[in-house]
Amino acid sequence: MSFPYALTLVADRTATTLTHEVIDIACHMLKGGAPVVLSPGEAVDIPCPGPVPGAPTAATLRTIFARHKVDALLVKTRGRRKAVLVADMDSTIIANETLDDIAAHLGVGEEVRLITEASMNGEIDFESALRARVALLEGKPAAVLHEVLGEIVIREDAATLVRTMKAHRARTALVSGGFTFFTDHVAGICGFDENHGNVLEIRDGILTGRLAADVLGPESKLHHLENIAEERGVKLGATLTTGDGANDLPMLQAAGLGIAYHGKPIVREAVSRQVNFAGLRSLLFAQGYPASDFVS
Repeated sequence: MSFPYALTLVADRTATTLTHEVIDIACHMLKGGAPVVLSPGEAVDIPCPGPVPGAPTAATLRTIFARHKVDALLVKTRGRRKAVLVADMDSTIIANETLDDIAAHLGVGEEVRLITEASMNGEIDFESALRARVALLEGKPAAVLHEVLGEIVIREDAATLVRTMKAHRARTALVSGGFTFFTDHVAGICGFDENHGNVLEIRDGILTGRLAADVLGPESKLHHLENIAEERGVKLGATLTTGDGANDLPMLQAAGLGIAYHGKPIVREAVSRQVNFAGLRSLLFAQGYPASDFVS
């Protein structure tokens, strides 16, 4: 018997193990098919019926398995493997918040951090927050960008996520509210097909405190998603997006599979599919890829 949905359970393999006890709890709750191991001790699929009255909701499942520090993603099995990936950069593909790091090097870290936090939580609109933060960099040496570049930490399995999807003919894009100085570098290492970001204005080696182009914000991220899907010849239902901040919400909500990755509170409230414990491999497991198919 085939089922229209699957519950994907994923544990953080660096910190814990997905136990038989946890898998049994899910099987009992869902009354679906036999679990399919995607990665021993890390990830399983449990085929199950679609959401019906009286059945556990995605939010209920997420809450129950959070007690075990396990991510639970309820996904449709039809069209599960996506043809487009659009990913945020800061605090998603990389561990850094690059603008905060720039500011810290230049002695304005706390001022910028507070604005960043308010923006990512949706308390200040993205464009106003970005322009206010960039203005604090006025007159500072642009050489700081190279220092921050050297400190970037690309998340484990970011390249695996991108390369595995590309191996299955997906189009991949890094679309960031951060800066092209960093997206060019990160996209190259991970293998993204394209990257987009904001452009800092620099004159004579000095940051002017302004942007050199229009702001790439929430609606721009959605626009890039729509364009990339059209170019790839697929509908939005065939796309996967991931990000952590309020500026990612439009693209997360529009995609066929939008996954909040260690999201801010406002994002976790708005997006039902969440990865809060495990790493970027979860985005492949959510598409039904077993670890044996990963391209690393």
